[in-house]
This record gives sequence, structure tokens and C-alpha cells, in this order.
Amino acid sequence: MSKSCRVLVLNERDPKHPKTGGAEFHVAEVFRRLSERGYDVTLAVSGFSGGASEEVVEGLRVRRLGSLLSYYPRVAWYCATRTRRDEFDVVVECLNKVPFFSPVYSGVPVLALCHHLFGEVAFRQVAWPIAAVVWLLERFIPLLYRRLPFITISESSRDDLAARGIPEASIKVSHCGVDPTDVVVDVDQLRPTRVAYVGRIEPYKRVDLVLRAMAKLSERFPEAELLIIGRGSATPELERLAEELGLAERTRFTGFVSDHERDSLLAESRVCVCASEKEGWGLTVIEANRLGTPVVASDAPGLRDSVRDGQTGLLAPYGDVDAFAEQIGRLLEDDALALRMSREALAWSRQFDWEQAATEMGEAIDRARNLQ
Repeated sequence: MSKSCRVLVLNERDPKHPKTGGAEFHVAEVFRRLSERGYDVTLAVSGFSGGASEEVVEGLRVRRLGSLLSYYPRVAWYCATRTRRDEFDVVVECLNKVPFFSPVYSGVPVLALCHHLFGEVAFRQVAWPIAAVVWLLERFIPLLYRRLPFITISESSRDDLAARGIPEASIKVSHCGVDPTDVVVDVDQLRPTRVAYVGRIEPYKRVDLVLRAMAKLSERFPEAELLIIGRGSATPELERLAEELGLAERTRFTGFVSDHERDSLLAESRVCVCASEKEGWGLTVIEANRLGTPVVASDAPGLRDSVRDGQTGLLAPYGDVDAFAEQIGRLLEDDALALRMSREALAWSRQFDWEQAATEMGEAIDRARNLQ
């Protein structure tokens, strides 16, 4: 970087948004490190109740441009005008919800940061009118973004982009990092028959599949506990389902917990489960691995990249409750398998570093800037 690079990041949410998720966490971790290295970073995001219109969050300048209803036209105007006033050198557009189509109106080079695209999965995650709009807008990506450099967080997302017509040579894969933990991990100590889920408690995360799989294991493992770590709109429905399945006494919904408590709970669990249909990468997979906890996950985009099947965890066909029950049961029953996978999960997690992710992002930004 020859001089301070002024970067405008387009992402619907910022780290303080009530519905912030993995994409926002990734953006914050990477760009705050770039800010510390001299990059001048501004996030143009949507507003939320109680959120200031402008503030500094984790070293990043955040501009909140109104409610979601007005956000997309306002952010397009903001980007178009400010880039033409020589206020920014590069735009980084985050592709993980609705495309911004910034290549059409940006006055400076654009780098596309793709966490994931929805495709037809959108119809199984949101109401069909919204899904139809997202699906239709994504159809324009090959036409409008084909000449852009891309950076993405998994091989699955790279392959999805390439299948849609983005040249593979222009796509750089840069994995997410993982934060260190202050929890002591002993991968040679056999853990109790405890199963955990960690993440947002939303319908699209399919935590119901985890509950149904555990119900099928009740006779074999009547003392096995289930921890649901996190918060979200699906919690009441899942609590009712746990009651219906006879799991209420063995299931604990923790709600929001501190990072230290989350890590302590994971470090005392035999297995973590992720049953999503699609992820950009599987950040919680590596967070669990960092605690020596193997993961049973859907054999689905993103998750099949973050889980090394048979080594750091086990994959099951998406939506197959019997298969999930079988894979979870293997780790609960086979102590030697659980210990081996615990060691390999911890070793695998040590390959992922936020500083390296920030370096790769900085290099991608500098290359995009030089394309002008």
C-alpha cells in the first residue's frame, strides 16, 4: 500500500446490528485489522432502532443510512456521489444478502467479497416473494460482476460463483480466522455425552433437526444432554419441540452467553452439530474445533469445506434425521473415535488466522485499486 487507502465497505449490517451474523463478524475482524494497518475504512450499512447515524465501532467508521426499506437506494446514492468526490479509492461490496450492483454506479474500482449466494435455497429460508426477488437479482451477477476481482471465504462459494459464470481465475479463496480462547483444552480427556449447537437460533439454521436426531438417540443414550447456545426468533418454537419430543429435561437453552462461557460449554461437549442447508464457510465449526470439539454437520456448501469428514468431524446428508442421529451416536458411543477427532479438530483449527485473512484482504484491495 503506497499511501493510505480509503475503503468503502457496502454491507447491510454492522457489528452492532441486532441481527448481525457470521458475515458481519468476518467483515469486522478483517477490516478492523486493516484499519490498524493504516487503511481508512468506512462501513455503509442500514440503521436499526437506537443505532446512531454515525459512530466508530471497533475502529471502523460506520455510516447508517436509514431503515432497511430505504437503505439500498440510499447506499447506492451515497456510493455513487462519494466515490466521484474522491472520498474513496476502492469499494468492497459484500455479497451475502441482496446484491448492491455497485459496479454500475461506483466511481472507483470495486472488489466483490462473496460470503455466499442464496440461489434456490432462498425459497426455503424466507417468504417466497422475498426469495423470488433475491433469486432474480442474483441472476444479474454474471453480467454485471464478471470483470471484477472476487474474494470469497470458501471453496464452495468459489465453485458457486464459477458455475454462475464468474471466471475462476479472478476468484481468491481466503478462509476466515478464529480467535484464541482462554479456556484450557484437554483433548486427551474423555468428555461427557453432551451435544451442543452454537449460533443464531433461526429457522434456517435447522436446529429442529438436531432435536429430532437427539430424540432418536434417547434409548441408546438416555443421559445425553443437549445444549442450544445462542439466541434468536426460533427459540420458543424449539422449546416446544423439545417438550413434545420428551427432551425438555435434558435440553438447555442458554440464550446469549459470554465468549468465555460459550467456549467453556463447548470444551465440555463431546460433539457440536450444525444442520444448516448452506453456509458461507462454517465459522462456528472452526470455533468448536478450536476447543477440541468435533462437528457433525450437513454435507452442504461451506460446511463440507470447514469439516474434514472422518477427521475433524462427520458429515450427514442435509435434512436426514436418521443420518444425523447415526453420526452423533458414533461419537457418543466410540470413545476412541471421539478422542481422535478431538485431537485432529484442534490441530485443524490452528491453521486459521485472522491476521492472515486481513493480509489477503489487503492484497486483494490493493490489486483492485491498481486496476483503475
